[in-house]
Amino acid sequence: MPLAAVFCTSATGDEPRHDIRFAVVAQYPPFQSRDQRGQLVGLNIDLGNALCQQLNTRCTWVDQVLLESFQALEARRFDAIMGIAPTSRRRQWVSFTDDLYPFTTRLVARKTSGLMPTVGSLRGKRVGVVLGSNREAFARSKWAPAGVVIKSFWLNDELVRSLVAGHIDAALQGTTGIRQALLDTPAGQDFDFQGPAVSAELLGNSVAIALRKPDIALREELNLALARLKQNGEYQRILQSYKLDEPVASQ
Repeated sequence: MPLAAVFCTSATGDEPRHDIRFAVVAQYPPFQSRDQRGQLVGLNIDLGNALCQQLNTRCTWVDQVLLESFQALEARRFDAIMGIAPTSRRRQWVSFTDDLYPFTTRLVARKTSGLMPTVGSLRGKRVGVVLGSNREAFARSKWAPAGVVIKSFWLNDELVRSLVAGHIDAALQGTTGIRQALLDTPAGQDFDFQGPAVSAELLGNSVAIALRKPDIALREELNLALARLKQNGEYQRILQSYKLDEPVASQ
């Protein structure tokens, strides 16, 4: 798996932490992706590097195929999963840091579709989701039993291409990601958000860092580093270039 490291100054404390290995799936701009030079870029990368700098440690990025790689986390292939929504289902397997930032989930379809994010409107329709995502878990749990056809895609790009080509009728996506991937591009002129934001506990409404449950010290260190970033203004500086939505209340 590709690795990218950011080297920082020497660590402090009686038992310094020399390295934090963050898992990411580099397929979701603007949160994490690779630029033309193959370098990891995005909001989650910026935040992770800033957290490591606060902790005076080395930040190593481990590129994964699936975000919800809990077995690999337990096998210690990495120390944490960056940018994953805390939900009660996921808390059965891992613990989470404090929230990094909010997000919302929306149904996206052609403007003329008349679709709404309800089972009545979507029954018999094909809705695309990313494989292994919290949106897939929600759609298969709440919509599929009512006759909505759920189509899972390995990559977000594949999902978007299928939507544009008409192979699926709609997609359940995060607002920030789908804006950059489709709605703010020439290919997205005929598409828009349909209906209100979709809110459910299975979806979550924020992003955090997932860790092994016994790693209490690392969670506390990351929470402290995040608090310091907010106090010194670095957190606000990082987020200001990304168009994030306010979360909606879970139902």
